[in-house]
Amino acid sequence: MEPERPSDVHRSVRIPNWTTLALIGALIILVLVIAYFASGRNPDQDKLTQHELAQSTQQTKAPQPEKLCASKQTYDLIKRELFRRAAQMRGSDQAAFDQLSGYAVVRMENPVMESQDASTGAVNCSGSLSLDLPPGVAVVGGRSTLTADVDYTIQPAADGSGNVVLLRNADAVIAPLATLARVNQPPPAVAPSPAPVETNEAAPEQPQSAPAQPEQPPAPAPEAHAASGAHPSFDCAKARTKGEIAVCSNAGLAALDRNMAAAYRRAIDNASPEQKALLRRTRDRFIAYRDRCPSRSCIGDAYVGRMREIRDIMEGSWEPPR
Repeated sequence: MEPERPSDVHRSVRIPNWTTLALIGALIILVLVIAYFASGRNPDQDKLTQHELAQSTQQTKAPQPEKLCASKQTYDLIKRELFRRAAQMRGSDQAAFDQLSGYAVVRMENPVMESQDASTGAVNCSGSLSLDLPPGVAVVGGRSTLTADVDYTIQPAADGSGNVVLLRNADAVIAPLATLARVNQPPPAVAPSPAPVETNEAAPEQPQSAPAQPEQPPAPAPEAHAASGAHPSFDCAKARTKGEIAVCSNAGLAALDRNMAAAYRRAIDNASPEQKALLRRTRDRFIAYRDRCPSRSCIGDAYVGRMREIRDIMEGSWEPPR
């Protein structure tokens, strides 16, 4: 029998390679880094700063460009601009015009955004404007509603105070608006006195009635000057035609005449020879038409039409009447 031999079989020991060790080390470092930043994290660091929050709120509240054309804020700006320019045209009563603008109402039909300037933020719009005057005031001819197809631009003010409005093609409203005056109000209805009741007793002596209280003045409005206070562009001492006499007897028509004359002089100074000839030829036709007008309303409309005609001639869009 052979003696037993010692076993030569040994268990192999697996030694990890360097790649595995490197991966394990990198994993440990990553866990440590995450733990460090998690423990030192500021809980408010993801919150918006006050400046960023204000900017975000402002952007959220800012109306869309197309909505600016039909916003109440825009209509209020248009209304103030109309009354400001009318007072400037009249040359007086600025405070009364400012107060009246708060009682007037602006309506805009079919407001449309035409374009937008991305560099300046200006939004160009157009629409059919109607201005309803407050009770107790009217323009020459008795009108209390004025209308025009206008173009208007809304853009940020230079000082950052808000938006401003630039108004164009509004002469058909501004020129008559400069002739504002009070109109007569109908007397208040008086309730009928009760019928006397027959009685056998002698009627007591009636006390004398108390003096009537003075009527409250209507809303303030620009006062029309007396006939001697009307100052058109021509000398009223030399007025001969029916139209000239009517203009000299009404401050509103006189204001329209001054405005039309100023527009005519500006146009002549900048017109080409062909435009100058056309301006002079149409001036004669306007004067003849004005002097045939049977009423102040007709004369006022003639002046408004003439100013629009001057503008069209200078813009090259005038067409001869048919």
